[in-house]
Amino acid sequence: MGLPDGSIKQFSMTHDIRNLLMFVDVVLYGSLRQEPGFPPLLLRSMSSEIPIVAPNLTAITKYVTDGVHGFLFDSANQSTVSSAFVQILGEKRLLDTAYSVALEGKLLSKNMLAHDCITAHIKLLESVIHFPSYAKLPSSVSKVRERTWLWDPFEMKAALENNLLEGESHTSTKAADILREFPQSNQTTYSDTNGTASYDYPRLSDWNELSEIEIFEDIERRELEEIDERVERPLLSWDEVYRNARKSERLKPEGNERDEGELERTGQPVCIYEIYNGEGAWPFLHHGSLYRGVTLLKGGRRPRSDDVDAVTRLSILDNPYYRDLLCELGAMFAIANRVDTVHKLPWIGFQSWRASGRKVSLSESAEETLEETTTGENNGDVVYYWSPMDIDQTSDFWSMCDSLNAGNCRSLFEDAFRTMYGLPENVSALPPMPNDGDRWSTLHSWLMPTPSFLKFVMFSRMFVDSLHSLNVYRTEPASCLLGASEPEKRHCYCRILEVLVNVWAYHSGRKMVYLDPVTGDTREQHPLDERTEMWVKFFDFNLLKSMDEDLAEEADDGMHPGNDQWLWPLTGQVFWSGIADREREEKYIKKLDKKLKNKVKLLERQKSGYKQKPLGQ
Repeated sequence: MGLPDGSIKQFSMTHDIRNLLMFVDVVLYGSLRQEPGFPPLLLRSMSSEIPIVAPNLTAITKYVTDGVHGFLFDSANQSTVSSAFVQILGEKRLLDTAYSVALEGKLLSKNMLAHDCITAHIKLLESVIHFPSYAKLPSSVSKVRERTWLWDPFEMKAALENNLLEGESHTSTKAADILREFPQSNQTTYSDTNGTASYDYPRLSDWNELSEIEIFEDIERRELEEIDERVERPLLSWDEVYRNARKSERLKPEGNERDEGELERTGQPVCIYEIYNGEGAWPFLHHGSLYRGVTLLKGGRRPRSDDVDAVTRLSILDNPYYRDLLCELGAMFAIANRVDTVHKLPWIGFQSWRASGRKVSLSESAEETLEETTTGENNGDVVYYWSPMDIDQTSDFWSMCDSLNAGNCRSLFEDAFRTMYGLPENVSALPPMPNDGDRWSTLHSWLMPTPSFLKFVMFSRMFVDSLHSLNVYRTEPASCLLGASEPEKRHCYCRILEVLVNVWAYHSGRKMVYLDPVTGDTREQHPLDERTEMWVKFFDFNLLKSMDEDLAEEADDGMHPGNDQWLWPLTGQVFWSGIADREREEKYIKKLDKKLKNKVKLLERQKSGYKQKPLGQ
């Protein structure tokens, strides 16, 4: 190339390349080895707006166009290097072509790896995430265009951070100037405005004296224990031993003191249970006296928390098949099962861990609104909810439910409702839901009085059992008509059970109030005086209670036709009046047997001539 001697210097990659590139006019990449990625040295050079000369290797020609972003030469014919330099070098300076190519190379260096990063992440997410059938799918990776990365937001953020740093440095400089005005002092005593000492920091000698005192007290305590063990004590009677044991049991704090979380909730009217199913959901959960977690996995509770283990309270959730079918409603069944042992407050609420991810969890303002509302009097039978169903102007409740359940929500809900109440085929069994523009609840995020919650669970248990019977007795019981993809089929009933509370609250005559999760504003939805079609007779509590007792009697007698696959007895407590009568009768029989045995013993003693000595003689 005719370069003078001494004009070429070699540097290793361990040197500071950034400082070295400040004195470089052109970068020649002489390596002819095929590399898996774009060479880092060329990327740094292009980002520094320096023209590059490189071989036409595959990893380089993938991004760089000859004469546009850089200058390429034939790797098989190294004599073409000089022709590349002819396009760059003039007599005493670089040509204008070199500057324009260097500018294009700088623009390319900012975007080419960003495009690779985006496409790689998209391909990873496509292989990992299974989108539900009702979700609006994102565009494919082929739609991602190169060199379309938006740098303006990042540059604005960087400028803002620089301004903040400059302000902090200016503030710290002022603070340093103020500190210089104070005289230097080696004293450890701080003084107030009156000149009196306010605090004296302990010195090393003080810490040494404290350590010696603690060691001396420990030695003295051990000596007293050893002396106390050697002292002879009189033997105690068995009554005194039992009395001392009972006294020590009463003094134990574990049996008498309540849990810390229970103490925090003392006096408040409401508790919201957050349902989750694994450690991955822990960051989405809330802390505080208002919330309490409910885990669907055995042993999956958060450490140092009073979360409820749903599997312990309802054994059916230990089966992964039923746990996936019921989802969050299974945790509600677990709370309702002997509810007095876990929940004793007048109001109860639930919130899925997914609410935080969808930005519909309660803010501090909304929490204060709930606490003030539930504390007041004459609230009535109200259902508050804060995670609305996304319904556009062209769809109604049942259309949206169909879109969430592979188009079969309406038909299966009607069949399950007909089976539950034993309605004939020629009678409509789909409860009407109005399209009045108001909101509906989803994600199991709602609050209601505890008695109303137990009534809702009573209705839900029978509905789920009816829905499950339709799936069990089909020709293909392993399939699911409410899901299109494999994860949706595994969680078959989850999406239809999310909206079940709307049907129950609307047709049972409950007041429905939407609570804005951000501002805390409340607004009544579907006002009672505007509900023209309500199937109150099907949601009457007396009717549901009689149906519940009939199912309990069948379960108690074992007369149900499909007893092996019957879901209802497994979802909660089985109780009817006959069980109480039988338990009372069994208790009476045990009492008679005990009396009979005592009478037989007395007769045997009389026959043998045994007479008990009078007390006190």
